[in-house]
Amino acid sequence: MDNETKNIIRTLGYLSTVGLAMALSIGLGAGIGYYLDKKFETEPWLFFVFLGFGIVAAFRNLYIMYKKAKDL
Repeated sequence: MDNETKNIIRTLGYLSTVGLAMALSIGLGAGIGYYLDKKFETEPWLFFVFLGFGIVAAFRNLYIMYKKAKDL
C-alpha cells in the first residue's frame, strides 16, 4: 500500500469516531442533568442546563477533530 492510501484510511478511521464522540458528549451531559434533577428535585432545569453543556462540548470536540483531521 502506498502512503497516500494509508493516509486516507487513517483519516477515515479517525473521522468515523465523530458521531460516537458527539453522541457520548450529549448523552453524558443529559445523564448528569437527569441525575442531578432527581437528586435535588429541580426538574427539568438541570437537565436542560447540562444538556446544553453536552451540546457545546460535542461541537467543541467536532471542531478539535476537524482541525486534527485537516493536519493529517
